[in-house]
Formats: sequence, C-alpha cells, structure tokens
Amino acid sequence: MSVHKSVRHDSALKQACGTARYLDDIPEPKALLHMYIAMSEHAHAEIKSMDLSEVRTARGVQCVLTADDIPGHNDVSPFGGDDPLFADGLVEYVGQPIFAVAATSRELATKAAKLANVEYTPLPAITTIAQARDAGLTIENSKTLTKGDASKAIKSAPHRIESHFEMGGQDHFYLEGMIAMALPLEDGDVHVYSSTQNPTEIQHLVAHVLGKTQKDVTIEVRRMGGGFGGKETQPAIMAAACAIAATKTGKAVKCRLDRDDDMKMTGKRHDFIYGFDCGYGSDGRIIGLDVTLESRCGRSKDLSGPINDRAMFHADNCYDLPAAKITSHRYKTHTVSNTAFRGFGGPQGMIGIEKIIEDIAFTLDKDPLDVRLLNAYGDGKSNKTPYGQTVKDAVAIEILEELAESSDYRARRKAIKAYNAQSTILKKGIAITPVKFGISFTKTFLNQAGALIHVYADGSVHLNHGGTEMGQGLFIKIAQVVAEEFKIPLAQIKISATRTDKVPNTSATAASSGSDLNGMAALNAARKIKLRLITHAAQKFKCAETEINFKDGQINGNNQSISFAALTLSAYQARIQLSATGFYKTPKIRYNPATLMGSPFYYYAYGAAVSEVIIDTLTGENKVTRVDILHDCGKSLNPAIDLGQIEGGFIQGMGWLTCEELVFDDKGHLRTHAPSTYKIPTIGDRPKTMNIQIWEKGRNREETIYRSKAVGEPPFMLANSVYCALTDAVCASRDYQSRATLNAPCTPEEILRAVTSLHRV
Repeated sequence: MSVHKSVRHDSALKQACGTARYLDDIPEPKALLHMYIAMSEHAHAEIKSMDLSEVRTARGVQCVLTADDIPGHNDVSPFGGDDPLFADGLVEYVGQPIFAVAATSRELATKAAKLANVEYTPLPAITTIAQARDAGLTIENSKTLTKGDASKAIKSAPHRIESHFEMGGQDHFYLEGMIAMALPLEDGDVHVYSSTQNPTEIQHLVAHVLGKTQKDVTIEVRRMGGGFGGKETQPAIMAAACAIAATKTGKAVKCRLDRDDDMKMTGKRHDFIYGFDCGYGSDGRIIGLDVTLESRCGRSKDLSGPINDRAMFHADNCYDLPAAKITSHRYKTHTVSNTAFRGFGGPQGMIGIEKIIEDIAFTLDKDPLDVRLLNAYGDGKSNKTPYGQTVKDAVAIEILEELAESSDYRARRKAIKAYNAQSTILKKGIAITPVKFGISFTKTFLNQAGALIHVYADGSVHLNHGGTEMGQGLFIKIAQVVAEEFKIPLAQIKISATRTDKVPNTSATAASSGSDLNGMAALNAARKIKLRLITHAAQKFKCAETEINFKDGQINGNNQSISFAALTLSAYQARIQLSATGFYKTPKIRYNPATLMGSPFYYYAYGAAVSEVIIDTLTGENKVTRVDILHDCGKSLNPAIDLGQIEGGFIQGMGWLTCEELVFDDKGHLRTHAPSTYKIPTIGDRPKTMNIQIWEKGRNREETIYRSKAVGEPPFMLANSVYCALTDAVCASRDYQSRATLNAPCTPEEILRAVTSLHRV
C-alpha cells in the first residue's frame, strides 16, 4: 500500500542539500524592482503631513506608493474591511505600512524610504488588555456560551476556587520571512508569487486592491519555509503592494521583509487573561465552572472573531462540564493586529482548564491524573459540550491510562516527590495532560477543497490541489492517496505548485484540515479517471468491469494483464479523457455563529503527554528533561510525517509556554523583534528523552481520507503538560504547602517570581 506507510517528505533531500526552491530562489526577471515598505513609528497618531518628494527623486527609485496611489480599494482585511494597505491619515500601531518604495535594488529602496519627512500628531495609545477593558475599546461584541446554570452550581458546590492568570502571545518565526514577487502581464493582469497559506485569499485581496476581478490575478506558491498561521492573511500586504507597483511600472517587483520589519509589521498569537470561578466536589468532580477569556486583538478584526470563538469551544478540553458559562471579550489595542497561529485560539482556551484540574487536585491532595479521569468525557457522562455537540468518540480516558502505564507516570511522580524532599535548590515537577481538538473550519463554507489530476499517455501523473506545502508534508500525503488509488509507484507522480488558475476558490491550508480536504478532493478526481480506465480495460479484455483490478502498476482482468502506462496510452489512443477535477465538502457540520451552538467539528483528534521538568529555585532557570507522548492520528497516512508533526508541534507549544516572550513597551513598540531578543526553542531545549508513539488503536470513526486524523495543530497543546509540570515544581519549592499561579511564558524571571511569592506566604 502507498498509504499508512512511512514515506520520506518529497522535498526532504532537496531541503537538506539546499536545492529546494523557495520564492527568493526563483531566477529574477530582467529589470526587477525591489520594494521596501515604510512603517509607522507611532502606536496611535494622525499623519499631519507626509512629504515624499526626496524619496521620489532618490537614486534608483522607480515607484513610490501611498494610499492615494491604490487603483482599487485600500483594504487587505480578510473580511472586516478595516485593514488598509497603507495608512490614510491615521496610524494605529507601530509598524503599520504608510508607504512603499520600489527601486532598482533593495538597499536603494530602503535608503530612499529614510528620506521621507512624516509629521504626526500623537494620540493616546492603548496597548494592553487592562487599558482596553477600562476604556471599553473592543474589536467586536463579547460572546457567551452557557450549559446549565453555572452560577447556581458553583454556589451549591462543597468547594470553590477562583483565580486568573495571563498567557502571552507568540511570534510565528517562520524560517522563510514574508515575501512576494509580482510579474505584470498583458491586459493589466498580474502573476504573483506569494509565500502564503491561502492563495485564493491573496488572489481576492490583490484583485480588490487593483480594482480588478479574480480572473485577472494568478497566485502561485510551490512551498513555504514555514507558516504556522502567520501566512494565512498577512502576506496580502506584500503581495498587494508588489502587484500595484508591477502594474504601474510594467516591471516585476519583489518585496522581501527582513526579520525585524517582519516581526514589527505582522500579527502574532493573541495574548489572553484567563479568569475562572469553579465549584467542585470532595472527590474532585467539577460541578460548575464560570470562565472569562479576555484577548488582545490589536488594531483590526483580522481573524480575531473565529479565533476567540475557538478558544471558547476548547475551554472544556476533554472534560464533561455539568454546568458552564464561558464569556469571551475581544479587545482592540493600538498594537499589530493579532492573527491565526497554530491551534487558532485552542491553546488559549484549553490551558485554563488544565490549570483548574491541577488546582483542584492540589487542594484535595489528589493525583491530578485521577481528577482528570474522573471529569473526562466517557461512559456514564452527558458527553455534551457547552456548544451543544455530542462527543461520540471519547477516547481521552483510554489514552491517558495507556500513557500513564507506558510512561510509568505514577511511580515517577512518587520518585520526584522523594527527590524534592532531599534537594534544596533544584526541584522537579511532572504532569500528564490530555488534548481533545475539534477538526474543521468553524466557518462552515471553508470546509471545501478542489483538485486537478492529469494522467499522461506514458502513465505519469500530474497532481495539483488547493493545499499549500509549508514543510508539513501535505504534498507527499496527497501523492500517496493518488498512488494508492491507481496502484502505481509514487515516482510516477509529479506534485506541482499550488496555483489559483488551476484549482479555484480554495480554502487556506489551516485548521489542521489540509490532508482531510485535499486528500478527499484528489481521491475524487483520481476515481473519475480510474472509472474511465476500468471501462476501457473491460472492453479491451472483453470482460465485466467488476473483473478489472489494479495492483502493483498492473491492470488485470479475464486472465489478462497490462501495465498502467500501456493502458493509459491505449486509452489516449481511444480518445478517452485522462484529466479530471475533484471536489470535496466536509459532511455533518452545522453551526450557528450568532449563538455559537451546533456541531462545528467533523470529529475530534486526541492525545496525551507526560512532561518532566527541573527548575533552579535560585535563578528560575528551567528545563524539560523528559516527555512521553501518545497521540491519536487515526489510521495515519504517513506515520513518519505525523511523528515529525507531533514532535514539532509539541516543541513549538513548549516554546510558547516557556521562553517565547513578546515585550511591548508602553508606547506600543515591540522590543523583541529579532533573534537577539526573542527566544525560540533550539535543539538544546529539546528534552533529552522524548518518547513519541502514535496510538495503535486509532481509527477515525468518520469517513475521512483512509480513516486518518488531522495532526497539524492538536500536538501543540500537548505542551500544556510542561506548564503544569513547572507549576508542580514551583509548588515543591515550598514542600507542596502552598500553590503559586504561573503566568505564561514561564521564563526564568516568572519562575523566580512564583517561587519568591510562595516563600512570602
């Protein structure tokens, strides 16, 4: 079989050898212009005047663009209508584009932009959630989900706990920065190479800015050097600016942001304040829960609405809540507009209840695992989420128990307590946490995909679909699906770049649904061609179509056999169409965005992780020393690729919770805008012992592509176990007599603050 088999990433060797072609590796067209985008120096201000006369006359400058030079609409927002390409009279974050320069070299464009004379009238800047809350400044109305009477349930509970904590944002820090290149075509059309997860969205926005239709714009992307959600909406700035300059000058234009500008100009993961009021029984069972989620959205809507909705949907994680109230506040601030990031609000919603479980276990002197098992969805529970969807495949208990046994969790927990009793300065911690992550776009219409397959007369296959490759292995998985359907070697399939003129109206490669959607679309296209080949083979072999079978590159029937290549040649000569489009839309999903009720997810992906950590109570230094993971991929399409996704997702989640700290000053300037000040996990931060297993019993009960499950985002939240383990270690610093609240990221400074606070009690 080609599926359920570990196959090397199609670009792996090229990436290792440096021959994989990214956008900046494309040979540059003659007379290419390079663009620099100038940015606001103020978080909130009126542009009093902007004199660009010296910029326009500077050496090498061919084109200068402002809001006045936009032929269409000055808007690159996904749907809110509130994201101007270039500021027009008002700036609302440091780093907001105000004009662009296209010159004969990148250096000349950058140098010319510095000649601008821009005068501002500063306005009061709101940069924090607390400031926005006090000012009543929101990006959209608050939303609430209710299940039962949470207030009554909490008041009737034997025990009650109230608290809040903060979690910071996160920069995507993709290895390939934001980049676009636009080529002018005849009739005013434009071909744009863009490093984007959402070619159709960029196509729409470029056309919107140019005042043209989508047929006039083609977007192409072969691969990205990482995306993580950051290249879903944000690439529109670079693509649109290049497209305008290309159509104005008649020359190709490239814009490649350097790391500092990229981090200042583009959105991040939303930072949250999570507050809760929980009532629970003496056995640890949650009776009622009231959660308040407050997020910093930044200057515009971007994707903040659906991101905050998903945070609400994942506030239950794996736990059946008898009564719950979940309230979400979405605040506007004068900072860069936050955007999609792996997990899309799920991590911020999910981590809170894991803290609650740990707090309950601490007050009752119980193992948190036992409290988790008691509260988890499963037999004897309502299995109804706060948003009304029934959890039909509740396997979290089974996965938790299996992982606890395979990792020797309970014995290690006892050994760690014994270690802490005799260790004065170094303290260890351990935690086991589960994940239940809903798979589907919460905007129902986005759950669709298309594909295009050509089979040539020599038996080779050209595969194109609407998904994008950002290193996650989507292309090789879809190729495996097609190879399996035709029963041919993978080597016969060519995976081509994603282009909007081949497959139209695609959705972003996001929401962990890339393989689910595009795999089914490709399968649909392949089956159309296969049925035609079966009919032709039956006529050729003079037998019933039911007797025809494909196996090992051969087509057999009526005791006859022919190679796939010979059959396709014969079909071509018989004038049989060997090209087909495919389409797929996810079934069984219904959702009311106004009430937040319904079944927004096709299915759930599950997993669990045990993390062991050690901290230095004198410095706050901390390290994850061991991780054990058991993750449900259903029937994995490609176990090697999925294992890589699990490990990568976990490490990125660990970074969010431990070391990746975004620091804005009180004037809205991002102070951590380069590798020198913003720390992502390195190979040295990877746990020395990391045991990762795909759950062997996994099988998607829904009819997904070969019964697989999505694996892009769910593993990110396995890192919640790191946060809980660090809290456990901090508690050990005072012999488990009191408990501190940790804010994330748990940097050495935060660990030290928490340890110090315990010793003041």
